[in-house]
Amino acid sequence: MSDKISYEDIKPYEELFTATPAFLLERFAKRKTNFVLKFKSKVESFLDGLDDNQKKKLDIVLNSDTDELQAVMADAYEKTNIKQYKILANPKYKEFIQININEIENMIE
Repeated sequence: MSDKISYEDIKPYEELFTATPAFLLERFAKRKTNFVLKFKSKVESFLDGLDDNQKKKLDIVLNSDTDELQAVMADAYEKTNIKQYKILANPKYKEFIQININEIENMIE
C-alpha cells in the first residue's frame, strides 16, 4: 500500500463526501465549522467500524499535508464532477479541513 492517498482510496467513501448537500458544506467551510464535532456520534460510529486496512488509510490521511489532500479532492472533482469535492479542494477552505482533521485526530487518541 502506498503512503500517499489517491482518488482510488477515497472512492469507496464517496457517500460520506456527498452526505451533506454542497450548499451546506460550503457554508460550514466558509464559517470554518468543526464539522466532525457537530456530528461526533456519527463520526465515532464510522471510526469504530473501520478495518485494519481502512485504519491505515485514515492514518495516511491524518498525516498528509492539507495541500496534498486538497489536490486529491481536486482530482476527485475532475473525475466525478461532484461539487463537494470542488468545495473541499478550494484553497480558501484549507483551515476548515485542518480543523476537522485535527478533531478526528483528537477522537482517535
